[in-house]
Amino acid sequence: MNNELSDADRFFALVAAAQAGDIRLTSIQAGLLVAAELGIARDSRAFARKLGIAHSLVLRELNDLAAREGVLKIVKRDPRTMSVHYTLPPASAS
Repeated sequence: MNNELSDADRFFALVAAAQAGDIRLTSIQAGLLVAAELGIARDSRAFARKLGIAHSLVLRELNDLAAREGVLKIVKRDPRTMSVHYTLPPASAS
């Protein structure tokens, strides 16, 4: 039996950890942040497709996150596909 976590298990464990670190994050919001950090998805449509979530729900959660200072930055909106491209802010030097 393989004791290593699958990629999906690892992703969802990181989502849970992100939520534990910030109780204001919904599971979709935490997933958006983890996906960007891991390079899994950096736009709303790709994230929705990979996780089987309605794109409209992802857009709503992404816009809520973008309204929070310093969490993520929207870099491009594609009016044709309605996808929103986003990036995480650079890590602050401590």
